[in-house]
Amino acid sequence: MSNNPPNRTLPPGSTIGILGGGQLGRMLVLAAARLGYRCRIFEPQVDCPASHVADHLAAGYDDLAALDAFAKSVDVITLEFENVPIAAAERLAETVPVRPGAQALAVAQDRAEEKTFLSLAGIETAPWAPVASQADLEAALDKIGRPAVLKTARLGYDGKGQAGIKTDTDIDGLFDTLGGVPCVLEGFVDFDLEISVLAARGLDGQIACFEPVENIHRDHILHRTLVPAGVAADIAAKAENIARTTIAALDYIGLLAVEMFVLRDGRVLVNEMAPRPHNSGHWTIDGAATSQFEQVVRAVCGLPLGDTTRVGRCEMVNLIGSESDDWEKFLGEPGARLHLYGKAESRPGRKMGHVNYVWPEKA
Repeated sequence: MSNNPPNRTLPPGSTIGILGGGQLGRMLVLAAARLGYRCRIFEPQVDCPASHVADHLAAGYDDLAALDAFAKSVDVITLEFENVPIAAAERLAETVPVRPGAQALAVAQDRAEEKTFLSLAGIETAPWAPVASQADLEAALDKIGRPAVLKTARLGYDGKGQAGIKTDTDIDGLFDTLGGVPCVLEGFVDFDLEISVLAARGLDGQIACFEPVENIHRDHILHRTLVPAGVAADIAAKAENIARTTIAALDYIGLLAVEMFVLRDGRVLVNEMAPRPHNSGHWTIDGAATSQFEQVVRAVCGLPLGDTTRVGRCEMVNLIGSESDDWEKFLGEPGARLHLYGKAESRPGRKMGHVNYVWPEKA
């Protein structure tokens, strides 16, 4: 299965390798199966959600023999997890196409790299500065002001790896509390709402976007996604153009999620991006002509991109921790579409599933 021409269409029956075995991988496998593709997972953790529905190679990303064997057993590789080591992605790409590749990973894995890339692409972000020491933090605060938030440049998500700085926050030693690792300081922006746009780009350069969605967070974790977003048409067009510009500038193959702030003055700023399917796109499983997961399959296999038309008004509600214990209630609720991730243990802050609701458009 190795040494495929890099731009050929992979027909049904081909095998898609997926780096990462969480719920995104699980849903990606299910979408691929519907189109007749096989999938194989590379994930260090045993009994991961995706392993319940696909073949699973359990090995570390530093296991070169395992990486080589995996690459030879699949026809293309994609991601459900953006923190795959760059060296592993590069090693795999020596044998089989990796979509998206190491370049996109290098940008998305590091907040400083990401913001620098966006600036060079002409895309506006919140004020920010790199922070590599306590002295850098103090200098950055003098420049950017308070309130602000200090974030680790790598690995943080769902509120992890960050510290808010208010007008009265004592910052003495704050850099060390985040591990003394490279960080970025981001200035506070007075936004009206948070939105995201999912953009896909195929082998032929075609780009297709799902419309902007409105995201509501709780305890730094996405709680609800509303579609359509409560923004004017010109704001929606601006957000889609940002996503299109970003994915083209990355020369990216696959699906990219771009999270944004809509400011009260009408500006749209990029917060961050994710080189994979995204929590805010789960509504597409039931609420769009093509799901975000099918769109990944189409993009990385060289197929025509799917129709992103919304089929109704939608809401996605995340089930966090013990909220998934109410699965029977959701199964009995008219119109509720329950999706559980097969995780054995619920913990506070852990995404256990989600519920989609789709309603007819208002007359």
